[in-house]
Amino acid sequence: MKKIGFLSFGHWTPSPQSQARSAADVLLQSIDLAVAAEELGADGAYFRVHHFARQLASPFPLLAAVGAKTSRIEIGTAVIDMRYENPMYMIEDAGAADLIARGRLQLGISRGSPEQVIDGWRYFGYQPGEGQTDADMGRRHAEIFLDMLRGQGFAQPNPRPMFPNPPGLLRLEPLSEGLRERIWWGAGSNATAVWAAKLGMNLQSSTLKSDETGEAFHIQQAAQIRGYRAAWKEAGHTREPRVSVSRSIFALVDDRDRAYFGNGQEEDQIGFIDERTRAIFGRGYAAEPDRLIEQLKTDEAIAEADTLLLTVPNQLGVAYNAHVIGTILTQIAPALGWR
Repeated sequence: MKKIGFLSFGHWTPSPQSQARSAADVLLQSIDLAVAAEELGADGAYFRVHHFARQLASPFPLLAAVGAKTSRIEIGTAVIDMRYENPMYMIEDAGAADLIARGRLQLGISRGSPEQVIDGWRYFGYQPGEGQTDADMGRRHAEIFLDMLRGQGFAQPNPRPMFPNPPGLLRLEPLSEGLRERIWWGAGSNATAVWAAKLGMNLQSSTLKSDETGEAFHIQQAAQIRGYRAAWKEAGHTREPRVSVSRSIFALVDDRDRAYFGNGQEEDQIGFIDERTRAIFGRGYAAEPDRLIEQLKTDEAIAEADTLLLTVPNQLGVAYNAHVIGTILTQIAPALGWR
């Protein structure tokens, strides 16, 4: 059995071919798609975070709105770039959104991905410390965030406060109990997956990772997941971790599907996410249901994961994306034992 959700990058463009031509379109349609996905029986509504782009950026207003409009579906991110985040303020935003959603947030965080601008985090007022990289800074912000989620008081109260204080040192409010166990790390390498396990975070692995062995993407990703689980066990955590992978998967069941995705890319691709890092990008899947089922049976990483996030083409509109999600849930997932 697997949890199956969708992952939207939240693109918009003024092109007349797009169903999402403005930021308002994307935000409102994201809420509508989450509601539709819940009605279809999907398990998760996840959203990507990108800065300086015509895409979803500030996640917490959207997560709170989805939480208020739904009652069951998990609501998450994949991922929030921690290089840009004030972890203290993020505690308050995340706590409020999780309380509105009644404990359904699943927050994916990471050091981020290639950016639209050079060192965009500098415009947000952040700069790596002496001898540190921006990745070090992102991981440090994440560590502060995780520490604050424990809910321990740390701030000295004012002896003459505006409102009465509880006894002892003060913590950030509102704090949502249990959110600490619903933080995920988006790992692009085997080493960062192990680091996430040691800190007790769940694992998100996307459609790209560092090319560390030259093997097929799904084989490298499966090895990353197994290494993460081994590190989790070694760290002595008492709960079972969760692991998600994301995939572009389209069952070709009507003329729209064939027109949009009938000539899909079926091979992994090699590229560079920066001047030093060779990366492997996983293939997409688009085929008639019977053939698609046979293809997905061979994906080792999907088999290793407990959660599958379906990347959706949000600019094609809510109705079409609900069709894509519903087809996977009803025609593909049962045949693979995911449902």
